[in-house]
Amino acid sequence: MILGYNFAVQQYRRPLRGLSAPLRVAHLSDLHIGFFMRQGSVRRWVDATLAARPDLIVITGDLTDADLEHQVLPTLSELERLKAPLGTWAVWGNHDYRFSGYQARYPTQNGLPRRSKANPPRVPMLPPVELEKRLQELGISFLHNAGVQLRDDLFLAGVEDLWHGEPSAEQALAHYNSPSACLLICHNPDYLYQVPRSVDLALCGHTHGGQVVLPWYGPVFTSSLYGQKFAGGWVDDPIPAFISRGLGLSTAPIRVACPAELVIHHFEPLG
Repeated sequence: MILGYNFAVQQYRRPLRGLSAPLRVAHLSDLHIGFFMRQGSVRRWVDATLAARPDLIVITGDLTDADLEHQVLPTLSELERLKAPLGTWAVWGNHDYRFSGYQARYPTQNGLPRRSKANPPRVPMLPPVELEKRLQELGISFLHNAGVQLRDDLFLAGVEDLWHGEPSAEQALAHYNSPSACLLICHNPDYLYQVPRSVDLALCGHTHGGQVVLPWYGPVFTSSLYGQKFAGGWVDDPIPAFISRGLGLSTAPIRVACPAELVIHHFEPLG
C-alpha cells in the first residue's frame, strides 16, 4: 500500500562470520503497542513470525507506546506465543519508558521533574520495571548491556537505549570470545558509532524508515542525528548493521510509501 497501514515479511540471506551452521532470525522492531497498535495487528505479526520457524527471535525496542495499562497489558498476551529454540530476546527503546511515566533517572542532574510527559533525547530514565516483569512472564528475556552465548557459534548481546538508557557495548560484550559470531541488538542506530568492529552484525530499529517517504526527497523524519543514513535497510558504516522499518506507528497513524516490516534473516556460515 502507498497510503495507510500494512506490513510485509522481508527475507534476507547473508553470510555471517563465525557461524558453523545456518541461523534463521526473526527481527521484530518498533511494535508501539498502545494507542494505535492493538491486538489484531499484534496477532498477525506473531502468526507471520511463527510461520517462518525462526531459530531465534529478537525485538529491537519500542515494544510499547502508552502509559495506560489498559492500552498495553491486554495486548501483550499475544506475545506469549513468540517461541523459538534459542529464545525471544529484546531491548528497550525510547518509547518504552512512557509506560513508567518518563521518570528521570537523575532528576536533579537533568533539571527535570520526577515525572514528565516529554520524550527528550539523551536523558536517562528509570526503566519500566513492571512492564519488563510482565514480558518476562510471557517468555521474553531482556539484555541490559549484557550478552549470552546461545550456541557454540553464536553470541547475542544487547545494549540499553541511547536516549533513555545508559548503553555500554563494553559491558554487553564483556563475556564474548571470538571465534563465534556476535550479533548485537540495539534500538537506536545512532549508537553504532560506539560499537566495536568485533561485532559481526547489529540489528536496530527506531527510525521507522521515515514512516513517510516522499518522491525525490525520501524519508521525511528519522529521529536520527544522521538524517536519512539510518532510515532503514543494510549499512556497512560504521559497522555492518540492519535497520528495520519496524512494525508499528508513532506520532501519526499513517505510513506513506513505507510499509511496516517483519524481517526474517537467513544467516549462513561464511565461505
